[in-house]
Amino acid sequence: MKVCMVGSSGGHLAHLNMLKSFWKKQDRFWVTFDKQDANSLLKKEKVYHCAYPTNRNFKNLVKNTVLAFKVLLKEKPDLLISSGAAVAVPFFYVAKLMGKKLVYIEVYDRIDTSTLTGKLVYPITDVFIVQWPEMVKVYPKAIYLGGIF
Repeated sequence: MKVCMVGSSGGHLAHLNMLKSFWKKQDRFWVTFDKQDANSLLKKEKVYHCAYPTNRNFKNLVKNTVLAFKVLLKEKPDLLISSGAAVAVPFFYVAKLMGKKLVYIEVYDRIDTSTLTGKLVYPITDVFIVQWPEMVKVYPKAIYLGGIF
């Protein structure tokens, strides 16, 4: 299985890195920002850099949508996994058009309210994971797995 791990640098990327016991066994690549923390964490990984800032930035949304088409057509992943933030949105929607499987993990610091990215990708995900039982009220089709920390 080929996996695309997509997320903003910082906490979102750190969150995805915590899934290492899963992704280290997979053929994988990453999509994240060209920032020092991401480059350091992923120095031995295959990485595609996306445009940022992403939150409420239409120009970069367009750039990242074009990038999503290019990268996903080239790499042909079977599965995309993200914990946010906004860069997940164009990648998830393009991947859905291509028939890919999507797993989204809502961030740990949301206990009873949704994130904007979560709201936007929730309708199209195959698996939507929350880390607090209260979040199942916010996202009824979510799977509560507890914290991944």
